Amino acid sequence: MADPSTYRPKPGEIPVEPGVYRFLDGHGRVIYVGKAKSLRSRLSSYFQDLAGLHPRTQQMVTTAAKVEWTVVGTEVEALTLEYAWIKEFDPRFNIKYRDDKSYPFLAVTMGEEVPRVQVMRGSKKTGTKYYGPYTHAWAIRETVDQLLRVFPVRTCSPGVYKRAAASGRPCLLGYIDKCSAPCVGRVSPEEHRELAEQFCHFMDGETGPHMKRLEQQMRQAALDQDFERAARLRDDIGALRHVVEKNAIVLPDATDADVFGLAADELEASVQVFHVRGGRIRGQRGWVVERVEAVDEAGLVEHLLEVYDDNPTMGIPREVLVPVLPENAEAIADYLSGLRGSRVSLRVPQRGDKKAIAETVRTNAVQALALHKTRRAGDLTSRSQALAELTEAIGLTESPLRIECYDISHTQGTHQTGSMVVFEDGMPKKSDYRRFVIRGEQGEGAKTTAGATAGAAASSAASADDTAAMDEVLRRRFKRYLAEQAGIETAGVPQPDPAAADVEESDRDAGPQLDDDGVPLATGPVDPETGRARKFSYPPNLVVVDGGLPQVNAARAALDDLGVDEVAVIGLAKRLEEVWIPGEDFPVILPRTSPALYLLQQLRDESHRFAISHHRSRRGKAMTRSVLDDIPGLGATRQTALLKHFGSVKRLAQADVAEIAAVKGMGPATAQAVHDALSSREK
Repeated sequence: MADPSTYRPKPGEIPVEPGVYRFLDGHGRVIYVGKAKSLRSRLSSYFQDLAGLHPRTQQMVTTAAKVEWTVVGTEVEALTLEYAWIKEFDPRFNIKYRDDKSYPFLAVTMGEEVPRVQVMRGSKKTGTKYYGPYTHAWAIRETVDQLLRVFPVRTCSPGVYKRAAASGRPCLLGYIDKCSAPCVGRVSPEEHRELAEQFCHFMDGETGPHMKRLEQQMRQAALDQDFERAARLRDDIGALRHVVEKNAIVLPDATDADVFGLAADELEASVQVFHVRGGRIRGQRGWVVERVEAVDEAGLVEHLLEVYDDNPTMGIPREVLVPVLPENAEAIADYLSGLRGSRVSLRVPQRGDKKAIAETVRTNAVQALALHKTRRAGDLTSRSQALAELTEAIGLTESPLRIECYDISHTQGTHQTGSMVVFEDGMPKKSDYRRFVIRGEQGEGAKTTAGATAGAAASSAASADDTAAMDEVLRRRFKRYLAEQAGIETAGVPQPDPAAADVEESDRDAGPQLDDDGVPLATGPVDPETGRARKFSYPPNLVVVDGGLPQVNAARAALDDLGVDEVAVIGLAKRLEEVWIPGEDFPVILPRTSPALYLLQQLRDESHRFAISHHRSRRGKAMTRSVLDDIPGLGATRQTALLKHFGSVKRLAQADVAEIAAVKGMGPATAQAVHDALSSREK
């Protein structure tokens, strides 16, 4: 835990102009980004008595070891730079109103000759009409399924459409009357386009004319005693009413708006957003985040910009309705207008329908926060308790906020792979997970000699046992850490053999360290151009290996040999869930109900899952390659072409010679050889 006074800048050194500041930890990692109208006033507030700071702010300033700032000219520039840095560095102490999902839209490709209705994500294309965003793709598909009864527009992919046109037979939707089947000429392209336009009109809110038309047709069919048609029309009307009820108008005049609601306590904040498009609610999103500072609702609203920064496909509407306006509301509105390309209104609804829906959104936020606190109270408590109990049980001087766990997976010594999973603050940090292909003593694990099968290559790559494989993984990981910390200059230095012996500590500056592919490492732990941390720049507080005393002692010896003595090592044995500490004759036995034991089991199981998934992938590829490698005249390019065309070796084995020969690049002789080889294998 750092003392903020050790890195506090002198007041006269801090400018009074507006700007953006960054707090960095001892390894140069950015942990918090903020902006201020006056940098001097804002930064001074962080260096007051710790007792007067918000709990998360206390943790941030005691974790940091340095503060930097950049002066800007306007508040819009400050907003732009602040959110660019938050997106770039992903600081652990910043509020993050975001998730990792893209927003699905209902799209009608009116730019095509035969328009298609589909669910789309990603960037928008010209000539396509979009409706949304929606909360879930299944919600769109349910709507489309109802509408296809009345507007049987094509939904198939180009490949399915072309195959149906070539064969003269429509797909299943054509047979059950949920597609007008323009592929086989049941309707002309012009008639189909008219159906697509009617579909768009209905989605635009023009529901009345269609409903009245169908009701008139139903009554006429009943008068004509065509009761089957009348029943179908009745069901169509019911389907349309179901869609209309689900997309009820909540705002008049086809309003496009995002309506935000907030609910917060001292430690967390809940945000809900309703996406209103064309006056209808098209989707809803919600997040619960930790608060880093004791800011009010206006301060929280400032961070809502991240919703649009991190989800560009979401689209920015003409109006953004918020519960309160932040101090820099005009700057935020200008920034959003720049992203949208036209003016965006940021305001608080005062009366009428917009105020009513804003209250509904806030109610959702309050309920979401209450539900989150109910579900997470036990989890947050157990995580803190687990780290504290683990610290005491294994005799650490500080809580292991970053833990790395390693595991080895193989099949009878072949296709050995290693995994590294990372937990920070008791939670998985999947962006830092790493996989290792075990090379063995000869360093040839990534190479396959000509004519050798994949199985033989894997066998030659295997280490003597799991202990040797673990030693290799740890050495490779921590050599990278040491090299990046040392800031070794690699430009113009001859590259040593990647299979050469490890560099001793005293000789570390004599030559460059190489990455897993024999490429010299970059200089320093932080990229000077981007400021981002390099892959292995930060050491863990604790290393956990899967195994007992031999594995733990071997891991400790590897780290000691590299001079990494500040990292603690323990092992978790599977049989009795014993915790082994290097040099100890007896293990630490944690109670079965211990949160610390549960955390270690999570780590071990996650590393095992991560390792075995990679191992199975390599094994599957090797088995596939070994079957095809034995066929004369079949090189890597033709193998790839065959697998891409047929999808699997099983389907390739079921194909006849003519079908194999039809693949691009395959001649009759090679096709016959492939057919004979796979046929004999099946027998």
